[in-house]
Amino acid sequence: MAKSMSLLWGAGSPPCWRVMITLEEKKLQGYKHKLLSFEKGEHKSQEVLDINPRGQLPAFRHGDRILNESSAACLYLENQFQSQGTRLIPDGPAEQALIYQRMFEGLTLNDKLNSVVYYEWFVPEGERHDSAVKRNREALATELKLWEGYLEKVGAGSYLAGAFSLADVIVFPSVAYAFRFGLSVGCYPKLAKYYSLLKDRASIKASWPPHWVDNPQVVHPDYDCLKDL
Repeated sequence: MAKSMSLLWGAGSPPCWRVMITLEEKKLQGYKHKLLSFEKGEHKSQEVLDINPRGQLPAFRHGDRILNESSAACLYLENQFQSQGTRLIPDGPAEQALIYQRMFEGLTLNDKLNSVVYYEWFVPEGERHDSAVKRNREALATELKLWEGYLEKVGAGSYLAGAFSLADVIVFPSVAYAFRFGLSVGCYPKLAKYYSLLKDRASIKASWPPHWVDNPQVVHPDYDCLKDL
């Protein structure tokens, strides 16, 4: 099964990481994959455009089926291989409702993270607009406090919706990404505990961004733009 799957991906990208965690959880190791460089613009190569005309990663194929949206790929893999590996969406409607809610809220979290990190990373300091920086940071801080509240409700040592689920697959890469860019453990203790709970899970360790392995500090010394959030 896995041999008929292929994935073009970029290291450290939460959308790519979601798909890779799902493949690990569903015991679909052995799929074809190719690491591409965002810095070199390889995500805009013809190889990617042939699968994803938006020139974005991930670009996932299973046989003649193409899924380029990470959440869609994760849902597809769970539905197609429901009885294999970890069950990521249970049968209960209440549990499903919470999982779907947190999954799609996780996309909002990732968008708000990107609005801060990408703006402050790529736009030279002299060209940034103070109003945009303030607006983006306030929106992200509000979003992070919301997730602190969610984790407060589920209690210490818990996943987002009871057992480990597709909600965690979608959200954890964004949380890890936030701490990689300097998010304060002291200001966001519930998120920090959640990060610690999941970082050593087998599927997450197996798909850990390779350049993070080479530089294992939780906070990259050059990219700490979230340290004062």
